[in-house]
Amino acid sequence: MGIRMKCLEAAIRDRGIRTLDVFLTGLMDAGGLPDGLVLTLPKVTYAEQVTAMVRLLEAFEEARGLAPGRLGFEIQIETSQAILATDGTATVARMIQAAEGRATGLHYGTFDYSACLGVSAAHQSADHPAADHAKAVMQVAAAGTGVRVCDGSTNVLPVGPTARVHDAWRLHHGLVRRALARAYYQGWDMHPGHLPTRYAAVFAFYREGFAQAAERLSRYAGRTGGDVMDEPATAKALSGHLLRGLDCGALDAAEVTAATGLTRTALEAFAAPRRVGPTASGQ
Repeated sequence: MGIRMKCLEAAIRDRGIRTLDVFLTGLMDAGGLPDGLVLTLPKVTYAEQVTAMVRLLEAFEEARGLAPGRLGFEIQIETSQAILATDGTATVARMIQAAEGRATGLHYGTFDYSACLGVSAAHQSADHPAADHAKAVMQVAAAGTGVRVCDGSTNVLPVGPTARVHDAWRLHHGLVRRALARAYYQGWDMHPGHLPTRYAAVFAFYREGFAQAAERLSRYAGRTGGDVMDEPATAKALSGHLLRGLDCGALDAAEVTAATGLTRTALEAFAAPRRVGPTASGQ
């Protein structure tokens, strides 16, 4: 749960700050901040806006006696300037740094971003090449930081006659599956009617990949042979697939352990292996 405030562009900056203050103050006065609170900073064009958001949250935490860093936020990527600066640098990477550890996600805005590049309305979609480029840059910038990359939505709603609903569901299901295959493991939807195909696509993705991932990881952990030569990086990917399947509810802990011989703790160890530093001899 959370709020998408107005952006910090000069024309509406005061309104955005006021809305954020009213929202957070209301929550505090009603008993405190809920778990899972999500704040979204939209239409970010340069890293200094992210820095300004950090300072606002620091001030609120201090004023209300909250622990430093309690408030995080996702950065909504809706402008071309958020991906590539005029000097050729990846702005989104600078934004993650400017968040000072408070960035929880990068949230792709399908239609604002497409419109910013001049994509005609009929072709504004999460699978447009312009969208693929933006999300690929976001993915690289966020890699290893713990910041999630969230795919954009479709505006084709499953409403009206049955045939139209089914067409919209097929489109949405395909987009969600496509995003998962590209390692965009979060997404957002515009309409509750999208939830059936969101769940169907996510559960099917992890169910269909379960047997192969479990077998390969079991062979790797047991040092037994197979028809694929896996290495630590692959084991990390295999365990990551199983953990995400467990976390979303598509897989059951008992069946994963039965198929792999590994507990969740062991899966997490493969998914985030300890880095071994240099020895005393420098080797």
